[in-house]
Amino acid sequence: MTHSKLLSWLFLLLPVFSFAQNNQAVLNAYQEALADLVLLRNEGNLMPLKGLDTLKVAYIGAAQRKQVTFQDFLERYTQVTTIQFPSVASASETQTWIRTQTQRFNFFIIGLEDQSSTVEEPDYLADKEWIKGLMAADKVAVVLFSPNQALQKFPLLETVPCLITSDNTQEGQSLAAQLIFGGTETVARLRKPLSPNYSFGAGMDLGPAIRLGYAPAELVGLDGQLLRDSIKALCEEGLRYKAYPGAQVLVAKDGKVVYHQAFGQHTYDNERPVRLTDVYDFASITKITTGLPVLMKWHGEGSFKLDDSLGVYLSEVKGSNKAGLSMRRILTHTAQLMAWIPFWRGTLKWNTTNPWEQGWNADRISDGDFKKRTFKPDSTRRYSVQVTNKLWLYRKYHETIYQSIYQSPLNAKPGFVYSDFFFYLMPKIVKERTGVDFETYIKSNFYRKIGAYSLTFNPLRFYPKEKIIPTERDTFFRMTTLHGRVHDEGASMLGGVSGHAGLFGSVNDLAKLMQTYLNFGTYGGESLIAEPAIREFIRCQYCEEGIHRGLGFDKPLITYSPERAAYSAEASSDSFGHTGYTGTYTWADPKTGILLIFFTNRVHPTRLNQNLFSRSLRRRMHESVYKARIVPESK
Repeated sequence: MTHSKLLSWLFLLLPVFSFAQNNQAVLNAYQEALADLVLLRNEGNLMPLKGLDTLKVAYIGAAQRKQVTFQDFLERYTQVTTIQFPSVASASETQTWIRTQTQRFNFFIIGLEDQSSTVEEPDYLADKEWIKGLMAADKVAVVLFSPNQALQKFPLLETVPCLITSDNTQEGQSLAAQLIFGGTETVARLRKPLSPNYSFGAGMDLGPAIRLGYAPAELVGLDGQLLRDSIKALCEEGLRYKAYPGAQVLVAKDGKVVYHQAFGQHTYDNERPVRLTDVYDFASITKITTGLPVLMKWHGEGSFKLDDSLGVYLSEVKGSNKAGLSMRRILTHTAQLMAWIPFWRGTLKWNTTNPWEQGWNADRISDGDFKKRTFKPDSTRRYSVQVTNKLWLYRKYHETIYQSIYQSPLNAKPGFVYSDFFFYLMPKIVKERTGVDFETYIKSNFYRKIGAYSLTFNPLRFYPKEKIIPTERDTFFRMTTLHGRVHDEGASMLGGVSGHAGLFGSVNDLAKLMQTYLNFGTYGGESLIAEPAIREFIRCQYCEEGIHRGLGFDKPLITYSPERAAYSAEASSDSFGHTGYTGTYTWADPKTGILLIFFTNRVHPTRLNQNLFSRSLRRRMHESVYKARIVPESK
């Protein structure tokens, strides 16, 4: 077995580019595969794919062995549906199949393993009509893995809009998927002739990358072995001290994901291991991933001014003590807004902060437990907002929540107080200004454009529970394990949709949005937010007052304190990020190009668990990435 084949085999056993003991060997295998990645045809500059929000992509793997890595990496970029080619079919059956698929999809990616040198032609080339039919009806990209004689035996392949050749190693399959979606560039040329039209030296340049790529750490100046060992040690420490039942870590630098690994289980029952595609409750990271990109977009377009008052953007607050508050002050949490209100307690008849001490039990809910027009144990037309299977909220109760915010007193003293209040109001602001509901607006303007389809509210609409990381066993309000329903009590009473909490999604998809911020608003070849707007929002606004916040974003402390910081002392002053109550964390540094996402469900089974913080695991995790730099960069 050759050295490169051995590396490819090991690749099957461990997550991408985190498997080798020899850093240089990993880099060599990657570069060898990149040298075999050749773009032969690119009609209309189709590659890399753009307009992900308009594409319905199907993947067809035509090979003796499943192209597992190729499929995996395709799915990291956007929604891709895998379909099977009609292996044994009559002409009419093939035509029916073609008609059905071209009605469902508007782009096809075909992965062909070129075994055409064998005496017996493989099934997927024996009947070529399905390929011809797709080519005639829709846009098609064909990847020839281990190219040999397929182009000579099937010359029609030379006319597909996009034709790529790649070796069939795990690295090669990964890079072929990245090339299609713009995660890598290529300047490679054929090392051997494939047909009269594609001789030795044929090929086209493609680059630079327009989306996140996946590469060895050494490619971007990180020591991969040190990075892997450090992260593994910290995650296992967290598991050992029961800081969380499971965790997931993603590290990217200079637009390349160099580490993505999962640890532990969904719960301490050890019934389900954490997977890289699992969906998390973002908690307060919702603030910087929903309402904040909207405001940055509007600011870049000139329709949102930071020194305007809240009353300019939300008519309902006029006449209240909130109307004249500066948006700049609001977004830096210095507008004297109260931190929060426990809205759920206001639904109970009991005048106590500990209703469970007086017999509160969700298994014995009755109308007598609640004030009028609050909760019922079963859904009706009037009680239609589901909080749990046994708690249904009055359909207009959200107005009581908003009025409580409008009527709340301001803090007596100025200064920094972290407040959820404004972000509760973002869905109303978006609806009032655009006429479009909050979820639809952010999905259509951001998530679908960057291929982040897992980012969503109320994920049980789209995913089975097995794919969603559970959070707390609520013992005081909902009296159940929160699994697929938002952890935050206030967001749950708003039907799971709010700007302060409620978003769910995968770590990989969050990385796309954070990379958009690191790119100063550009992703996938499209400008989603104007660069000056991003720069203004990530800037420390009131450093002269000793307040370290950006606009919505958390920032480095004015004076670094390892006891208080959730980030490395080596992070630049340009860096920014946010934390989430459920155990989520992300931090990005434009100066070094470093992005870290460290997600846990530390509130399972209880929010009283403080081990994630007491052991400073977030800060130490961030420090481990900076320590892995081969050539330290100046701040």
